[in-house]
Amino acid sequence: MENKVEKVTADDVAAWMLGQLEAKKWLYQEVVVYKIKKEFGEDFVYLNASGNLAIGKDVLKSFKKITENSVVWERGEKAWRKLRENEKYTGRQVD
Repeated sequence: MENKVEKVTADDVAAWMLGQLEAKKWLYQEVVVYKIKKEFGEDFVYLNASGNLAIGKDVLKSFKKITENSVVWERGEKAWRKLRENEKYTGRQVD
């Protein structure tokens, strides 16, 4: 009997991130990046130019795609949050 293991994709990690956001209301980049590394492995994170662990660009692209109209990035908090009802914003980022 052959044991097939499905390969995790960036879409899977993005969906997991959305689940974390739904549960916690805020998704802090500096926390979630380490959880991604632990849960899914180094394929989905990288060291950026500053030497900090960062979420892989493919994961961020997938996350943006599935949350385009429902989640915003709070630059000051370095976190994502759900878009509030009747809240207006331009682009993806809130100052």
